[in-house]
Amino acid sequence: MRLIISFASLFLAVLLLQISSGGVGPLDALTGLDAGFSRGDVGFLGSMHFVGFFVGCWWAPRLMGSVGHSRAFAVFTSMGAIGLAGHILIMDPIAWGILRVGSGVCVAGCYTVVESWLQAKVTNESRGRAMGTYRVVDMGGSLMAQLMIGSLANLETYIAYNLLTILCCASILPLALTRAPQPETPSAPRLRPHLAWEMSPLAVAGVLVAALSGASFRMVGPIYGQEVGLAASQIGLFLAAFVAGGAIAQYPAGWLADRYDRRWVLVWLSVAAIVSCGVTVAASGLGTIGVMSAAAFFGFTTFPVYSVAAAHAHDFATSDERVELSAALMFFYAVGAIAAPWLTSRLIDGFGPSALFYFISAGHVLLVVFGLSRMRVRETREDKTAYIYAPRTSFTIGRLLGRERDK
Repeated sequence: MRLIISFASLFLAVLLLQISSGGVGPLDALTGLDAGFSRGDVGFLGSMHFVGFFVGCWWAPRLMGSVGHSRAFAVFTSMGAIGLAGHILIMDPIAWGILRVGSGVCVAGCYTVVESWLQAKVTNESRGRAMGTYRVVDMGGSLMAQLMIGSLANLETYIAYNLLTILCCASILPLALTRAPQPETPSAPRLRPHLAWEMSPLAVAGVLVAALSGASFRMVGPIYGQEVGLAASQIGLFLAAFVAGGAIAQYPAGWLADRYDRRWVLVWLSVAAIVSCGVTVAASGLGTIGVMSAAAFFGFTTFPVYSVAAAHAHDFATSDERVELSAALMFFYAVGAIAAPWLTSRLIDGFGPSALFYFISAGHVLLVVFGLSRMRVRETREDKTAYIYAPRTSFTIGRLLGRERDK
């Protein structure tokens, strides 16, 4: 309890930020479609969010070095609030895309600040509990954000976006009011994407497929939900089922990844993901319960792919390489997440809602084939790092997770 209280301001900031940022994607999709945006426009908005996310990941450590943690957090929060509030001033997909860049920068920048602050405050004794609480807060905020969508969709547009803006602004209060001194600013991790490929080409492929699955479903899932007959008030439950399934999957995925060859775990996760894609398509005609259950199954099979791939890559890294390796994996995730929403929205436009899951399943088929081929190239490591759930939050997350992997 004392640990949670000491980090309360950081955890509260994360919770408020996650609720605000997690709600804007589905709200943009539902509002945009009602306003006459095309499906491609909705996918474009999702892609622009991840463009901003990539920029924020790169810029945040450098800005912290110039102005400090609190001021940097204020800058990023302001960009997120501007991005949200601007939605009610103009109803245009290009303008909204520019505003979503600001929202993406906000998410990546704020998480970088919080994680750097956490890294400076945790000790070896408190690290495990702190990270466990951090993951619960992050996942819980994401789940709450999706559950809010049903209520927001029934409000006037300006009220819904104003509520998200208020939550975004409120996230600055815990850090602005804390009496704890700001920690020293760590140096920005070098961004060396080739390091991830050198450590494990299979891990890079897994991260890209994880981005294809997660970013497509989060940003384009509302389109699919509407196409299969879900009401706007049910879209949030549909997305929440995906998040809940992913949360539940972390323990069994970790248990398997720590006891068996992680390449086989990745391969079988992808096989299960292909099955879940087929089940989701088949369940589209089974009513609300069937669609929701299929979304949870899809989250269960796809959510752990990133963490298993990351754990496999870290098996081949030294302690000194972990921070840069985590940043490199996040780079590939951001690249995949930028491309996925726009591409899948265009496929839905041309071939119908089921194209979303056909495309995702194709990505997992390629991952299965690549995983099996990599097993013929080299043996896996017997001395594994510990499996941990790796949030996709910033390039600096490796600093928090590095020592946990070395245990």
